[in-house]
Amino acid sequence: MTRAPIALSCGEPAGVGMELAEKAWQSLHESLVFFLIGDPTHLPGAVPHILITDPKEAATMMSQGLPVLPLAFDGKAVPGAPDSENAAAIMDAIALGASLAMQGDASALCTAPIHKKALKDGADFAFPGHTEYLAHLAGVGNVVMMLASEQLRVVPATIHIALADVPAALTPNLLRNVVEITAQGLQSQFGLSHPRIALAGLNPHAGEGGTMGHEEQDWIEAFVKTLQADGYDIKGPLPADTMFHASARAQYDVAIAMYHDQALIPIKTLDFDKGVNVTLGLPFIRTSPDHGTAFDIAGQGVANPSSLIEALKMADRMATAKSHP
Repeated sequence: MTRAPIALSCGEPAGVGMELAEKAWQSLHESLVFFLIGDPTHLPGAVPHILITDPKEAATMMSQGLPVLPLAFDGKAVPGAPDSENAAAIMDAIALGASLAMQGDASALCTAPIHKKALKDGADFAFPGHTEYLAHLAGVGNVVMMLASEQLRVVPATIHIALADVPAALTPNLLRNVVEITAQGLQSQFGLSHPRIALAGLNPHAGEGGTMGHEEQDWIEAFVKTLQADGYDIKGPLPADTMFHASARAQYDVAIAMYHDQALIPIKTLDFDKGVNVTLGLPFIRTSPDHGTAFDIAGQGVANPSSLIEALKMADRMATAKSHP
């Protein structure tokens, strides 16, 4: 049985998403099948596109041009100038992609970047971002953001909060939830039957025996022992400054960090152009390029497609792993 194609939601049409979709088709049309959900009039037209009415048509059309499942937008696509009239349709494209993925008509959903302010201005977008909106659409309460590349996978336990707020937000319940979702995701979507997890400490040198912070001694060390007793292959808390060199990375499948920059600095340093955002905990595969709308270069044809290409390739690999548990 042929696997369903990958759905690519268009994101903000005033950004680089549409031109990157065309570049991704140029690079991938002979190796994997995906289709774009969006307004075909917003495409730059650097490559041919083919309108489809059903995702099943993408496989036969892929060699001829970028398959597009058309969705009419109210506004225009002016590079660098988001139009709030497009907000509702941008959300509809994401919702349609999620629906197709949940129904099995798409093997995964890859999402091009959105501009949250335009969505709020034009459609009262009530979510911090893509991830929370997708969780809402799927009816799930807890999801985990993972940044992944061929060199490293990282999960920040806390994300977009002030550093001063991290110690209070970081509780045993939160951290257990992150570990459980991460382990389940690596098992079901990456084909890792016994994922090896490295947990970073919160403080410098993982507290260094309490001289640089006390959370490790107060509860994190005992928390790790409890998870080990429950069958998780997890080590920590580890000093974050020695977790990310090559020989250290070879010892684990994913690193769970305690806060945003502790996770994102190493992966963006190692593989800035090819990092992929993966949402774990959804009932379908979701990937996204690890960059924003790039309004400053939109429409100039210079945007680097590497992250979107990697996001589509990773979605394809994850779909393969999911179909062969």
